[in-house]
Amino acid sequence: MTTPSPSFITHVALRNYKSIGSCSVRLSPLNYLVGPNGAGKSNFMDALQFVRDALANSLDSALNERGGINEVRRRYGSPNTHLAVRIDFVLPGGDTGHYTFSIGALKSGGYEVQKEECIIKGIGQGPSFIIEKGKLVCSSELAFPAITSDRLALVAASGLKAFRPVFDALTAMGFYNLNPKLMRELQKPQGCRLLRPAGENIASVIGHLEKVAPSQFALIQEYLHAVIPNVHGVNRKPIGPMETLEFHEDTGIQKIVRRLMAQNMSDGTLRALGVLAALMQRTLDYAPTFIGIEEPETSLHPSAIVTLRKALKKASKTTQILLTTHSQDLLDDFDINANTVLNVALDAGETRIAPSEHVHKTRKKPRGPRKA
Repeated sequence: MTTPSPSFITHVALRNYKSIGSCSVRLSPLNYLVGPNGAGKSNFMDALQFVRDALANSLDSALNERGGINEVRRRYGSPNTHLAVRIDFVLPGGDTGHYTFSIGALKSGGYEVQKEECIIKGIGQGPSFIIEKGKLVCSSELAFPAITSDRLALVAASGLKAFRPVFDALTAMGFYNLNPKLMRELQKPQGCRLLRPAGENIASVIGHLEKVAPSQFALIQEYLHAVIPNVHGVNRKPIGPMETLEFHEDTGIQKIVRRLMAQNMSDGTLRALGVLAALMQRTLDYAPTFIGIEEPETSLHPSAIVTLRKALKKASKTTQILLTTHSQDLLDDFDINANTVLNVALDAGETRIAPSEHVHKTRKKPRGPRKA
């Protein structure tokens, strides 16, 4: 398997997406969105998830899940305001390019894809297509599948070898807002390769990694023990037609280990496992191109943040990561470049996103011995 560049997405431009009027953001292998509640951190993350959902499922379902076109687009009081997304990328094979589309609302209450384009290497240098209102303007391919103005054409174009890598990379993004309640419940065995957004298939993912990626499974066990010292392991546990997680916990008595099901574990333990599974779910035959996690520090003891930071650095060497966070402890690291910390603020009802100029506010860099 070709090792992908950890920075799949190099640049994101949004226009009129929820609270975001306009933004242009460059991304690194590991990125942090910081700012007060309600500033729009999750809206930026959701814009990327919207692209994934619209391609992996359908544009209609992606919009409906978010309340419809009028809830997704920022209108400024004008019915003609279009939402637009542009993603500049580096594909696993090394080719660069961009994918962009804009969507407008119709007076009838529906929506229309105003423009969509996918360009790899540059026009005239590689695969490309440009579509306006359901009509093909130009394409590098002699034959192009049928398209309509209410669907994204990249879905149809994914049947062509030229555009399949873009479709696969964008649909291999994973986004997580982990829910310990769902992680505790008995789960139906699932064959999907990515952890689901709330962690509702984590037993299947852990079982899969144990079988096909023992090194990744060992990393999860190692980091989980560092975060929760009395937990020495976790495995998938079948229960009839369902499954759950079984944790191995130290009792304090020599050679006696207590086995506990997920329903008996704390929110912090389950969330920690979910974050680690999201970060380490890469296998030889399948790997996420991009991982977004909402507030990975939630329910974790401050002493566990150092281990979380190490896990994030480890994972970001092979998979691009975007986090929302309120944790100053997570940012208290001199290795963090200020450009990777994105400040999110609400200004007159509009979200503004810019690289941080100040990261290490609470800790001074140690000085060497004073000269006599």
